[in-house]
Amino acid sequence: HLLIGMVQLASDRVRQSNIGRPTMTDKVFSSVPFISLAFILPTLLLGCLSPVTLTRAVIAYDDAITESQSKQLLMNIARAQHHQPIHFTGVSNVAATFDFRFTAGATPALTGDASRTILPVIGGSVAENPTISIAPIEGEEFTQRLLTPFHEAKLTLLLRQGIDIDLLLRLMAKELRVSHRNGVIAYRNNPSDKVGYEMFRQVVLHLSAIQDHNSLYVEPLSIERSWTIPADSVTAEGFKALEQDYQVTYNEQNKTFMLRKQVEGGTLITNYDPNLLSREERARLHNENEQGLPHDVTFDIRPGHVGGDWPLKGDFRLRSFNAMLNFLGLSIAEESEYHIDKDPRTPEVAENPVKTMDLIVSPSAPTGLDLAMKSHGQYYAVNTTGPQARWNREAFKLLSQLFQMTVTEVPRAGVPSITIAK
Repeated sequence: HLLIGMVQLASDRVRQSNIGRPTMTDKVFSSVPFISLAFILPTLLLGCLSPVTLTRAVIAYDDAITESQSKQLLMNIARAQHHQPIHFTGVSNVAATFDFRFTAGATPALTGDASRTILPVIGGSVAENPTISIAPIEGEEFTQRLLTPFHEAKLTLLLRQGIDIDLLLRLMAKELRVSHRNGVIAYRNNPSDKVGYEMFRQVVLHLSAIQDHNSLYVEPLSIERSWTIPADSVTAEGFKALEQDYQVTYNEQNKTFMLRKQVEGGTLITNYDPNLLSREERARLHNENEQGLPHDVTFDIRPGHVGGDWPLKGDFRLRSFNAMLNFLGLSIAEESEYHIDKDPRTPEVAENPVKTMDLIVSPSAPTGLDLAMKSHGQYYAVNTTGPQARWNREAFKLLSQLFQMTVTEVPRAGVPSITIAK
């Protein structure tokens, strides 16, 4: 509106100056609005155009990187199906230089009465030069990100985001280890192992039913440790250091110091509140949990609570991201998943999909789906239609989140770069 008003004002002044015989003063004043407009307009355009261009560029790069990662996930699932090695390439840095240039000037009109005025001359250009650095995942980074099993803390973090424990364990866990009277029995999350796969699915469904009733607890076990040391063995400097990490109590009768510290242990999945347990019971569970591996998640389902009709105690052993891709790739045809009914002792379950992630493989490009990727002569896509569309979207989103959770610091120097000049 400001620009239109200025142009309109300039036109009015020109018309007024043309009434009667023009004077030199008329000529000068009739050109002033156009001269002002010639210098103000580029400034206004520059201020408007720069933020718009920057916003569009940031969103475009974000969309491109997200789509690239999603297609890489689908491509590596296809590679896993064909027993080929997986490979990822990460974008370590995106730097784009924007060059905004505007020119402004004024020139007298060439013919007619308009020659008494000065007309503005405005020009401009916008140039973008992005530099994209890509870094293949290889060497030690490949080992840490793709071959190392997930730590239990990452599963706990995802459960606290409200993700269905059924979906989470079907994707992340490679086996279930249940404690029996005669020892521990392992049940593999593998459709080719009929007995193991059925037991795994039923236990996961049992935990999911407890979660549906808002009665599933996922908490790290914390206990209080205490130590007693002679008072004469502690110097003044040592006492100050102890006070920073421990609660120190002096026993004048025995001339000793009692050191107490809250120690946080591994995660425990239960159908009861672990904070209501006695100190001795918590210490016992903590010691049992400490004997497991960092990628073991312990669960303890007891009678007297939701899901207590089927008491269970054991561990889920988590797998690596590479193992997840192999599981999804082989489930397409070679080791297809199948329906498993819940155990009769399990409460009602909201969802029990046949497949962890339903993938469509087609010789032609599928329509109506969120994303498709061509690999090995066929199109791979996540089935985002039908009654399980939400589940499949959540499964693929979880897979993407898990890939992001493996990210270490991507190197920014000494990596291949692609510079695209527009």
